[in-house]
Amino acid sequence: MLRISKMTDYATVLLGRLATAPERQWTTAQLAAQTHLPAPTVSKALKQLHRRGLVTSTRGLHGGYRLARPAGEITAAQILDALEGPMALIECARQVHHCSIESTCGVGRAWQRVNLAIRRSLQEITLLELAGLGAEPVRFAALERQLRTARPERS
Repeated sequence: MLRISKMTDYATVLLGRLATAPERQWTTAQLAAQTHLPAPTVSKALKQLHRRGLVTSTRGLHGGYRLARPAGEITAAQILDALEGPMALIECARQVHHCSIESTCGVGRAWQRVNLAIRRSLQEITLLELAGLGAEPVRFAALERQLRTARPERS
């Protein structure tokens, strides 16, 4: 099963909170209180996000964290890359010519296509949408129907 780590999930929640008031500086304590996450977890996530250039930090009395750029310019792919590293379903999707059975493998190309499709989808979703701040509301029922009709029938 494909799954993001808890830290990535928490970092996305934090980024979503920062996106609600992008002009504001948020302290670790404020973000912990607002998101109901433990302060050490918030601190750790923010440090990772800062290292990867998704948030900026200011020290001092009126310091804190804020988004490094508008939420509409930060993609789900960038968030995942910052916390999980580049996404790859299989080893050859991460680095071509790195697999010992590549010359005899018949499935690698198909998995690489799947990996690319997922990557493209992640690049299309912005933090604005993840935080529920986009103009278009997310319609899960419509998405469910679309996914059901896209599945091939099993015999």
